[in-house]
Amino acid sequence: QIMADTAANPEPSVEEGEKVSEGSGPGQNSQTIITEPEGKEGAENAESEDVPMPPLEKVKSETITVDENDEKREGKTKAEAPQPDAKPDAQPDEDDKNAALFPSPIITTRREQKDSSSYVYTDLRLQTGPTVDLYPLSNYTFDKKAAQLEKSKNHDERLHRMKVNYEKVGRRETVEGVLLAHKHGHPHVLLLEINQTFFKLPGGRLRQDEDGVTGIKRKLFKRMAPIQEHFTPQWEINHLLAEWWRPEFDSLLYPYKPPHISKPKERKRVYLVTLPEKCLFAVPSNYLLRAVPLFELYNNVNRYGAVISNLPQLLSHFNFTIN
Repeated sequence: QIMADTAANPEPSVEEGEKVSEGSGPGQNSQTIITEPEGKEGAENAESEDVPMPPLEKVKSETITVDENDEKREGKTKAEAPQPDAKPDAQPDEDDKNAALFPSPIITTRREQKDSSSYVYTDLRLQTGPTVDLYPLSNYTFDKKAAQLEKSKNHDERLHRMKVNYEKVGRRETVEGVLLAHKHGHPHVLLLEINQTFFKLPGGRLRQDEDGVTGIKRKLFKRMAPIQEHFTPQWEINHLLAEWWRPEFDSLLYPYKPPHISKPKERKRVYLVTLPEKCLFAVPSNYLLRAVPLFELYNNVNRYGAVISNLPQLLSHFNFTIN
């Protein structure tokens, strides 16, 4: 009886991916029909749109030398290890084929023949960036020196002064430095607090025709170095973290130059400053030096502004060694 009803009222054929509109059949809503592949493997893949990938091999982060006399290598027996008389142009094994077909975006390995009886498996883990040493905040000594008054009392006065200088010398060039230390193993950024209401990175405006690295060293020495004869801070400036652009005389800054702006009013370059293991700082008496953790800065635009609150994303490019 069921076969007879089916033959009398056949279902309309639906092509793969074709939509069936609402009301096209009794009790049917609008949906996309996906033709199920034949066979057991097709039935399993039809349950989900994502095709399962083969599991990745666990590899160590250091270079591993495999010798013929070793009985085991990463879970493989001696019988599975490459033979001494294997030709250099021999066919790749199953693992090499899988690595070629399904390359891992995070970890992969490369096998290189060292000599006739051993191979070197090199870890090609994708590195996030340069390595930077961080030292405890307790390693550093902080002192005070004579006050250094700000040229502008508030943000509006600063923008007005920027506009006046722009008409005289053109675009304002600014540099700032990111000084890092760690506390309880977590990176902290050294910030200057002004009047208990405003935070800023140490730095300032460049002189005419002054390059960024020379300018940031001069500004750091003025803001952070103690007043001692023949004192030379061992600060290294190796990395440019970001460039920020101010299109108009307002508070908006962008990490790119807007395409419709031909004459931006300010360019601000932010450098990563590598600190030595021990150092002496002297901050002007009208400033407070704060060590702020990255988790406090992250996405906290209202308190720290766009430049400082984006530092956690910029610093995630680096590998920090906690000393």
